[in-house]
This record gives sequence, C-alpha cells and structure tokens, in this order.
Amino acid sequence: MTVTLGEGPIGVEQVVAAAFGEPVSVSGEALARCRAVWKALMDIADRGNPKVYGLNTGVGINKDQTVTRESYGVYNLNMLKVHCVGLSPYASAEEARGTMFLKLHHLAMGYTGITPGYVELLREMLNRGIYPAIPLRGSVGEADITSLSHLGLVMAGEGFVMDTQGLRPAGEALREAGLQPIKPGPKDGLGLVTSNALGEALGCLALHRAKSLMDLADLSYAMTLEGFHGNLSPLDERALALHPSKGVKVTASNARRFLTGSYLEGGAKSLQDPLSIRCSPMVHGAVRDALNAAEEALTGYINTPDDNPLAFEDGTVIPCALFEPLGWVLEFEKLKAALCHLSQTVARRTLRLGSDRFTGLPRFLNPCTSMCHAFGVIQKTVSYLQAENRHLSNPCSFDVESLSEDQEDRGCNTPMVMDHLKRMLDNLEVMLAIEILHGAQAMDMRGASYGRGTSRALGKLRERVPFMDEDRDLSLDVARAVEAVRSGELIEAARSPWGCGG
Repeated sequence: MTVTLGEGPIGVEQVVAAAFGEPVSVSGEALARCRAVWKALMDIADRGNPKVYGLNTGVGINKDQTVTRESYGVYNLNMLKVHCVGLSPYASAEEARGTMFLKLHHLAMGYTGITPGYVELLREMLNRGIYPAIPLRGSVGEADITSLSHLGLVMAGEGFVMDTQGLRPAGEALREAGLQPIKPGPKDGLGLVTSNALGEALGCLALHRAKSLMDLADLSYAMTLEGFHGNLSPLDERALALHPSKGVKVTASNARRFLTGSYLEGGAKSLQDPLSIRCSPMVHGAVRDALNAAEEALTGYINTPDDNPLAFEDGTVIPCALFEPLGWVLEFEKLKAALCHLSQTVARRTLRLGSDRFTGLPRFLNPCTSMCHAFGVIQKTVSYLQAENRHLSNPCSFDVESLSEDQEDRGCNTPMVMDHLKRMLDNLEVMLAIEILHGAQAMDMRGASYGRGTSRALGKLRERVPFMDEDRDLSLDVARAVEAVRSGELIEAARSPWGCGG
C-alpha cells in the first residue's frame, strides 16, 4: 500500500512501513506548496535582501558573511561537501529508507523553500531503491547535519550509495535508475541538511522493535512461572484493577492467557516468590507505558517542521528553533532506563530458575548431577549482558560540546541515544532467549501440565533446541533460541489460540 505524504500527520506505523519497502507518494497540494514557498525565497535571492539565514548569508558562526548571487551554486554545493563528516557504520537499508522518508515528509510540509525538484527526486530514490550511504556517527542531534549532508550530496550527483556490494558512486547509480541529479541553488544546502530525520527514523524503528519484544517478554515471564512453580496471585485482576498503569494490565492479561489451563491454577508452592518474579507485571507494564509515552512524543515532533528558518508563501521568513528535539529525546532516555529495569528483572528471573532452593529442581537445571554442569556457567553471560545494558542506559543527551565558536552551544546526541537503545534491545533479545531456554528446561524437568500458550511455545522451541540431557556447546543453543525469538515464531505459537498481545 502506498504511503502518501502531504495530506496530514503521519504516525510511527507509516514510517516503519516506508522503511520496510512500501512505496511513497507526495500529494499534488504539497508539491504546489513547496513550489510557492521556493518562488517566494527566490524573489529574495534575486533582490539580495532582506538578509535570510542560509539563503544569502553563511550559517553557524558565519551568519555574518554574505553569500552573493554569483556564488549561490558553489556555496551550497560546498556546504553539502563540508558537512560530510559523518563516520561509519552506515545506516541499514531500513534505517536509510526511514531517514529518507522522514526527510521527505518534512520537506513536503512546505516550510523549507528548497528547489522543488529535490522533493520529487527524493521520492523517486525511495521508490527505486537508491539508498545513500548515511553515516550513523557524528551528529550531535541538533539537526543531523553531519549525516544528512551525505544524503544531500547524493542528490547532487556526488557521494556514495549502498548496494549489495558495498559503497557505489552516486552518479552512476542515479544514471542507471534514469534519474537526474540536481545541482543545489540558493538555500538548498541548508534545506537538505537541516532535519532530525535520522534520529527520528532510528527512534521509530526502535519503538517498533521494542513493542514486539514486550509481548515476547510476557511469554518468557509466563514460561518462567511454569518452570519455577510460581505464584499467580500477582496476576489477579481484582488487585490490578487498583493499579493506574495500562501497561501492567496488558502484561498481566497476556500472562494469564498464556497460562490458561496450567497446573499453576491449582495453587502455588510458595506464599510469595522473589521480587524479580512477583513484580514482573509491574516492571513490564512500566516499560509499556514508557513506550507509549515515547511514541506519543515522537509522533508530535515528526509532524512538526524542523527547518530553520521557516519560509512561507507570502515571503515571510522566521528564524526559529523548531529543530530542538529535547522534548521527545528525553522520553527515549527514560525508555532506556525502563528497559534496563526490564533486562535486570529478566537476568534475575533467569538466575532464580537455576537455584534449587527456589525451584525444588536440581541446581542449574542439571538433569544428571554427576555428569553435567548444565546452566551454571551461562550465568556469566547473563551478567555481562546486563552490565552492558546498565552502562548503555546512562543518559548521554547532554554530553555535547559548545561548538562553532560557542554559537552552537547545545545538542541532544539524538542518534547516539538511539544507538544505545538499539544495542540495549539487541542484548535484551539474547537475554530473553536465554531465559526461555531456562524456562523450557525447567518445564521439561518438572513434567507438569502447562498452559495452552506456554506449552505451544515450548513445543515450537524444541523444534530448534532439544532438551539439555548432557553438557554441550550452549552458545549454539543460544543462537538457535535467538533465531526463534527474532523470527516471531515463539510468540505466534503462544498466542495463536487467542490473538493476545498489546
């Protein structure tokens, strides 16, 4: 289904759809608006006055320098070149498409005054699979100018694009696609680089991934309850009705559905389980609430023009700071903290499953105590991953130097915040896979009658990873479990009877 821009606000879902390959169009009204604003700015460029930042002046601390009519083309091309200071790694195809889509969305709002042909060229690049090599490192997040300059340079026929063989000259790729590059004119350089599109795209993709992981985390928790012989009272609807969190109720509902028909419904062996198990619905729920808050904040900002200055059809030009992303970046910093609580809870649930004094099963879920060590050593891997997540969760949005002779003296490090979040999700995927391996081992050893959802998930896991009846290379088991997590097959098997998840 084609995603159309210029007809109103968009949401994270549309960004994700475009990032994963849905075709993109721009409404005729949006294109007409872009042409009208561009014409108004060109009238100013021809007259040479009034002074407009980035049109007939320099940028940053060089705002006091004049750009003459004769140097418009050279100056704007040089602006793209000199801002190409980003560092690898480069954005994946999905990250590049998401960035291009959001840049196109901001351009289609009609406040940039950019040469209209760039809007159409960017649309065609998206639809024909031409993805610039966009570096992920180097932006301080106060507009991703050091990264988006690489996109702008490709549209001017220079720089590099990514293909299956690696980097490729952009001019060559555009020619093969039947597309003409556009040499930049007045204000095009600033218009192409001023945007938070990279950070926003990374945020949208992280939200999409984190939401999927939360349902998997609920399943992992339910399997731990089965293997632990846990107490179901923390899932009681009467108690949770008194709690203010919507996320808590979603997690508890998921867990109850996964556990429908379980032997646990007949009563618990312990009056109260360890807090890491007992408080899991509250922890998962807090993460869900943080995800919702982050999505709400980001959605507002992706539908706000982030140009400076803003240009209008009547020739009005307003210097502004709408590019400041702190309002939504703070929500993602909070989300990192919430995810660290989740990964710590997952780690401790996993370690509790290996304790015979809690489970009544052999220590480290060892099926043959005289021959095996089983899940003892893998606790070190769990500890490592949690330690890494603890450090990645630290705020980094205020770690920006005062730049450009103190003219640009703040920033948010938005792509860095998103990179840390992505790496936390990478670790969390592995930690959940390891917890599921523990839960499955405990379930098989206990041999009870399990819930409809948890038993289906156990069966699906065993198609990839057999019961550990003797010591073996557990790194291979972890890799297979991670594949099962990433494919979505475990959660789909678990919720297939009801379609639960939220």
